[in-house]
Amino acid sequence: MGLALALGRRGMGRVWPNPAVGCVIVKDGRLHGRGWTAPGGRPHAETQALAQAGAAARGATAYVSLEPCAHHGQTPPCADALAAAGVARVVTALEDPDPRVAGGGHGRLRAAGIAVETGLRCDEARRDHRGFLLRVSAGRPMVTLKLAATFDGRIATADGESRWITGPAARREVHAQRARHDAVMVGSATARADNPALTVRGLGMGHQPVRVICDTRLSVSTESRLGRTAREVPVWLCHGAEAPEAARQAWTRAGARLLPCETGPDGHLDIADALGQLGAAGLTRVFCEGGGTLAAALLSAGCADALVTFSAGLAIGAEGRPALGAMGLDRLAAAPRFTLRETRAIGDDAMQLWDRA
Repeated sequence: MGLALALGRRGMGRVWPNPAVGCVIVKDGRLHGRGWTAPGGRPHAETQALAQAGAAARGATAYVSLEPCAHHGQTPPCADALAAAGVARVVTALEDPDPRVAGGGHGRLRAAGIAVETGLRCDEARRDHRGFLLRVSAGRPMVTLKLAATFDGRIATADGESRWITGPAARREVHAQRARHDAVMVGSATARADNPALTVRGLGMGHQPVRVICDTRLSVSTESRLGRTAREVPVWLCHGAEAPEAARQAWTRAGARLLPCETGPDGHLDIADALGQLGAAGLTRVFCEGGGTLAAALLSAGCADALVTFSAGLAIGAEGRPALGAMGLDRLAAAPRFTLRETRAIGDDAMQLWDRA
């Protein structure tokens, strides 16, 4: 199952709206087939592993990181493919909560006389499939919030200088994190101030994540790097009803996709609704790179599911710009809490991975 999970991770960021599943076929102590969800979501992991195993699949055990599908979509059900191949036993990590499956895959296998076991390494699988599971259960993608700051929590000097607080190794890791997500998201202030490309660079990848801007009034110029490249790498804009028609038309002409969202009493985007729009569009994993206002909104709404923090070995002081905007907290008990999963050195910086408690 460990290999199936590792194979499934190869599809992260490439297979949405499908889950990134891995499958291995084992018989008599030998590995006969392996597969993972292909880019675009098809073919599925099971059919690829079965094709590789061939006749050796008969009487074998299949380890799958998620319950095999039971519905007819663009391809026949994987549960039927496993049964037709003569697999004797199927071990899965999780049941698929998708209403089209939801135990139906396991049921089809059992009806075909196949022994089924589920729950092996389920906690690990639940973390891997968190984006898919959230989209099915809550209608929104998983959000990983990245915060890169000095050790006193500042992201720029008082006059806005920010390049570079973290070192090249940390910046390379950020590109790797982007590659494992369906989309990279920033707020309009960050898009205006930094004029970022938000692409994956330096890793030899042809695939690029969707680039999402949360911009209530569509204030980011179509002459920005994002606007000029919207036809090359997708740009989606979450905006409010008050966005000017001229700006909507300009971004549409540039090749961007517009996602109208609700706004809150403060005039900012309702982040929960914006994430719901992204989930409805198929996204399962979103990597948010700020800025401080958007990061604070995600934390306040309970929509930051994981944190990736980079701490650099320098201090700017109280006059510097904080990593987070105002959250309106008046008591510690109301502060969002996270559980530390991992700490490691990345070049001269420290990276920590946190999961929402």
